[in-house]
Amino acid sequence: MAGTSSGIVAGLTALAVGAVGFLAYQAHTAGPVSPAGRPGATASPSVTPGKAPRDRRHPTALPSGSGRGERVVYSLDDDRVWLVDRTDRVERTFAVNPGTVDPPPGSYWITSRSSAVIGTDGAPIEHVVRFTSVDGLAIGFSAAVGTPPPADPGVRTGGVRENRADGEEMWKFATIGVPVVVIR
Repeated sequence: MAGTSSGIVAGLTALAVGAVGFLAYQAHTAGPVSPAGRPGATASPSVTPGKAPRDRRHPTALPSGSGRGERVVYSLDDDRVWLVDRTDRVERTFAVNPGTVDPPPGSYWITSRSSAVIGTDGAPIEHVVRFTSVDGLAIGFSAAVGTPPPADPGVRTGGVRENRADGEEMWKFATIGVPVVVIR
């Protein structure tokens, strides 16, 4: 009887592990999910698909067509970020240094955060907030601790680097689920 019981337990354990693996695979291939249950990498109808209009007299002004409500707006063409509150008021804007891999324009959500890690370029980084991935490479905002190594254009990096003061403000603002709108 003992042999039969252990066989049943082993079979049930294998079945459970297989089911968890299958569900993990499905979750991985579906992409990030927003707090509302929608895929995180879909373009928002309120976001201009091309280059968002700019105010030529105020180059650091929030571009129109960048969404509504609380969000992080990241301009690929301007290498600039805006932290926007729920009333559409800009709390902070700052220049950033992008990685070698850009996310496609669209709407995303902050999906994970790390207080301190080593970046793909080998530099220690802090205040990491991730919002998508491109071909398995995590894309997010971070601040280098100390002097980062010289950029190697041959290394795929997804870190959008901020100075440490801006990184700390991003860390306070961009909690899990906060929208990120990527524009041209």
